[in-house]
Amino acid sequence: MEITLKQISQHIGGKITGDETLKIVNVSRIEEAQKNDLTFLYLPYYETYFPKTKASAILVKPDFKKTRDDITYIEIDKPEDAFAEVIIKFFSSEILLDGIAESAFIHSDAIIGKNVAIGKNVVVSAGCKIGNNVKLFHNTVLLENVEIGNESIVYQNVNIREDCKIGKRVIIHSGSVIGSDGFGFNPDAKGMYRKVPQIGNVILGDDVEIGANTCIDRAALGSTIIHRGTKIDNLVQIGHNCEIGEDTVISGQTGIAGSTKVGNNCMLGGQVGLGSHIKLGNNVIIMAQSGVTKSLPKPGFYFGTPAKEMKTSHKLEAHIRNLPEYSDRIKELEKEIKQLKAQMNKKT
Repeated sequence: MEITLKQISQHIGGKITGDETLKIVNVSRIEEAQKNDLTFLYLPYYETYFPKTKASAILVKPDFKKTRDDITYIEIDKPEDAFAEVIIKFFSSEILLDGIAESAFIHSDAIIGKNVAIGKNVVVSAGCKIGNNVKLFHNTVLLENVEIGNESIVYQNVNIREDCKIGKRVIIHSGSVIGSDGFGFNPDAKGMYRKVPQIGNVILGDDVEIGANTCIDRAALGSTIIHRGTKIDNLVQIGHNCEIGEDTVISGQTGIAGSTKVGNNCMLGGQVGLGSHIKLGNNVIIMAQSGVTKSLPKPGFYFGTPAKEMKTSHKLEAHIRNLPEYSDRIKELEKEIKQLKAQMNKKT
């Protein structure tokens, strides 16, 4: 595909400095870009690549210093957002899946909407309801009474257990399991663990995206709920009866124990751990590798294990780094005190 910079600029509302007739054939990262590629700059870190990039055009902020005259600039307030718009409009390709494969099993009780695509070896069990324009890729299994809203995409090898409800425009990536049993066991008088029945379900709201190999457990009673617009990375574990608010993002290898509630517009970094039965308020940001052991109702940045407000945590980290120095100073002070005591004893 060849797109002129003028077409790109008109689509995103940018200002061109340079050749507006320049043809773009690809989009690339700034350090990998080649001739006739479009790239972008929005973080100062990547400016180190600018002098040597081979890109023909670049999206930049209006205050960017245009030190090269062999490259064409498109000025725009948010280059990263504009770059995504360009990819969606001109360079993204739809993954093809048409019709219903002969090897798919669809129960006679299932309700299938219009323009649904179902891949090889897919199982759609009794009582399932599939909305319009849904794509179910190969080897996906839907157990009884699963509902999937319009325009959702379920990639290959996904398992959705009975009674779970998936909203509209949801994307579930390969290998994920929605509605597996929650981790519920009680010890009996002999100390043997007995399984607690997990008879609830999982509800995913509209526009939720679930990464690959993520597991969201069904509730013991009621529902595990992921609300509208939330995005969950690969390899995330969400326990039974959790509730995640709207427009929250959860990074890879995060684990959330059962019955925990996370508010709206939260951010959980990679490898964050949340204990059970705690609550995070709205706009709470947990930095990577932090462990949350108690509720954090106030918005803000938190870090550490146990997680604390960022300023407090950084102060503690600074003191921990200085422990060897503190130890030497304490030993020196103890030595001086011992000498002073000896002198005082001699005088008496």
